[in-house]
Amino acid sequence: MRRIKKAAVLGSGVMGSGIACHFANIGLEVLMLDILPPNLSETEQKDRKARNRIADTALQNAIKSKPAPLYDTKFASRIKTGNFEDDFAKIKDCDWIIEVVVERLDIKKQVLEKVDQLRKPGTLITSNTSGIPIHLMTEGRSEDFKKHFCGTHFFNPPRYLRLFEIIPTKDTDSEVIDFLMHYGDVYLGKQTVLAKDTPAFIGNRVGVYAMAKIYQLTTELGLRIEDVDKLTGPAIGRPKTGTFRLGDLVGHDTAVNVIKGIRNNCPDDEQASAFVIPKYMEFLLENKFLGDKTGKGFYEKTKEKDASGKPVILALNLETLQYEPSQKSELPSLKAAKQIDDLKKRVQAMFTAEDKGGELVRRSLLGLFAYVSNRIPEITDHLYSIDDALRAGFAWEMGPFEYWDAIGVAEGIKGAEAQGEKVAVWVKEMLDAGNSSFYKREGGKRLYYDISSKSYKAIPGTEEFIILDNYRDQAPVFKNSEIILHDIGDGVLCLEFTSMHNSIGEGVLRGMNEAIQIAEEGDWNGLVIGNNATNFTVGANLMLIAMLAYQQEFDELNMAVNLFQQTVMRTRYSKIPVVIATQGYTFGGGCELVMHCDAAVCAAESYIGLVEVGVGIIPGGAGTKEFAVRTSDAFFQGDVQIPTLIEKFKTIALAQVATSAHEAFNYGYLLPKKDSVVLNKDRNIAEAKQKVLELADNYVMPTMREDVTVLGRTGLAALYTAANELKLGNYASEHDIKIAHKIAWVLCGGDLTGAQQVSEQYLLDLEREAFLSLCGEQKTLERIQYMLQNNKPLRN
Repeated sequence: MRRIKKAAVLGSGVMGSGIACHFANIGLEVLMLDILPPNLSETEQKDRKARNRIADTALQNAIKSKPAPLYDTKFASRIKTGNFEDDFAKIKDCDWIIEVVVERLDIKKQVLEKVDQLRKPGTLITSNTSGIPIHLMTEGRSEDFKKHFCGTHFFNPPRYLRLFEIIPTKDTDSEVIDFLMHYGDVYLGKQTVLAKDTPAFIGNRVGVYAMAKIYQLTTELGLRIEDVDKLTGPAIGRPKTGTFRLGDLVGHDTAVNVIKGIRNNCPDDEQASAFVIPKYMEFLLENKFLGDKTGKGFYEKTKEKDASGKPVILALNLETLQYEPSQKSELPSLKAAKQIDDLKKRVQAMFTAEDKGGELVRRSLLGLFAYVSNRIPEITDHLYSIDDALRAGFAWEMGPFEYWDAIGVAEGIKGAEAQGEKVAVWVKEMLDAGNSSFYKREGGKRLYYDISSKSYKAIPGTEEFIILDNYRDQAPVFKNSEIILHDIGDGVLCLEFTSMHNSIGEGVLRGMNEAIQIAEEGDWNGLVIGNNATNFTVGANLMLIAMLAYQQEFDELNMAVNLFQQTVMRTRYSKIPVVIATQGYTFGGGCELVMHCDAAVCAAESYIGLVEVGVGIIPGGAGTKEFAVRTSDAFFQGDVQIPTLIEKFKTIALAQVATSAHEAFNYGYLLPKKDSVVLNKDRNIAEAKQKVLELADNYVMPTMREDVTVLGRTGLAALYTAANELKLGNYASEHDIKIAHKIAWVLCGGDLTGAQQVSEQYLLDLEREAFLSLCGEQKTLERIQYMLQNNKPLRN
């Protein structure tokens, strides 16, 4: 069986260092090499540090960059640097060698020739090129090299963008392809996509076409770029960058090179006219307005401030080529879209809108439908590969064929042909055979239309995933307005939040209690709490807290907080195992659930934290109590104790958020013997289910703790001093200090004369009392209101 323990990354540029960091993220030993610095002095020639300067500098820049390429900065110790002259022979100890040098075929071939001479037989060799034909790199290479070589295209930044294209040549061994498809999924946490060796592969071929088509239509329809970015952003399930901001982010020189590459290398592409460089793009290139990297592109961020204190952003007028203040959109289609939460219905509404916004969306999608239909079998044999590539590489919520299903296949053909597009014959044959969609669901599985067999098949590789959409056709075990309880097989239930932003309100809390009761009283092995949303939960329903606090309904607020606390405690103290599966934002109440369930299976890209201080309160769903418990458990014989207490205190008082599941262990949100990390977020519910089954054997309900050591006045004195230092260092306002004192009060067990042991319930009562008292503070109400209005914290 092939195992990867050590990898060599040849090239330390932005992509090379990013890939090296992600390899380190998953536990590999990494050797990152680059060229010698030019013009070394005679002294520097003998200085190892000077000779490694390029790779060393690249690694340090990567470690300091935002967003962070490492799950945890200490993982950088897994990366060793060097240079091509002194250290190339070390690749013989590596199991995977990936070439990430400059995009020039001659240089890549020189590097790979050296690799062929020094690697051990059987070692994987891949190239991260984004466009050079893979087969050209194997010319003159050994047979063993060719068998173990292919393209592996990461998207930038490698940690965050999930697309991982694998591009074999005719000589690549099938075992290598299968291995990388599996490894990319399970160990790298990627959406692996098998692509053919064609220009720009899959993601960039279709993604750049979509971008170029929008550029073309924007000019034709005379739309402003701000409007187009809104039309091609969240309104149709795409990132906020839309199209023109995305161009600024990517860099216009890079984008134009890809556009020209496709146009020059795909002479038979039926939509070649879309790949013409617009005049306004030539203007940007001539003036070196290349986007974010030069500070100016389609948009320019000025030093001026508007009335609300935000920087004034100028937008390029595509007709006059002058920069003008950005304008608020008045398009009826966008106003209507804001009222529709369901993405499929929103896309349908945008597609049928009769204003210019609707026309741009309609014409661009119809062009996209025709384009992707004709890319099969040119760039891939399977339609799901195109959808996977666009969702994972460009962060679209729907792939092209999924958009087409939403509009209707027949409607899409009719519209595309009406505007002069040519739709591939296989789509019409599919319809004629009575198959009205590209995807369908049967028996808890998602099936795709397979063109070669003219039948529906399960998407390969998804058998091990639990995707809750695939259970929609079966009756839920239980349901209310904010949760659905699914039977996911093997006697395991899965509780899915369906509230706005998956916020935790009364419906979710009562649903959780009901789910646990159903599991306890029925023939169930246990419960998973999980969903497939981008973010697990933003935390408690702040609107509910605000409403009760503003109306001074403290009895009702007390009942609501008590319900939250007791529900969270119920996840720990029940007769069945409860395991939580997270991804994305796992804030506030979500973090409190994580800390209380029997186990947490967290996607690596889980951002976990107790953030309540930002809205003027303390964690009130048993979170502060649990930090007191974990502080107590961290004490040991002879421990000074105060430093441990201060460390835990600062985590809550500074609302520290772990930017990865790995980092959450450092903050104490996750515990090593209880919780685990899964690289691919699509696997977290399935892994959580397995954990439930593992725990279900001989499961015994824990008993509530009566032995929590708190330090009383001694601890309070230390924490009040620590809080004062935060204020003196301008890390905290007066109100922050008031909140900090409340946190300290709970962590120390209140005004006790000395250290003693207390119960969890005692701490819960202190926590609830502190939470309610802060809800009566005007500055807390201001923070809550500001967060609800602006979606960011106010530090007053």
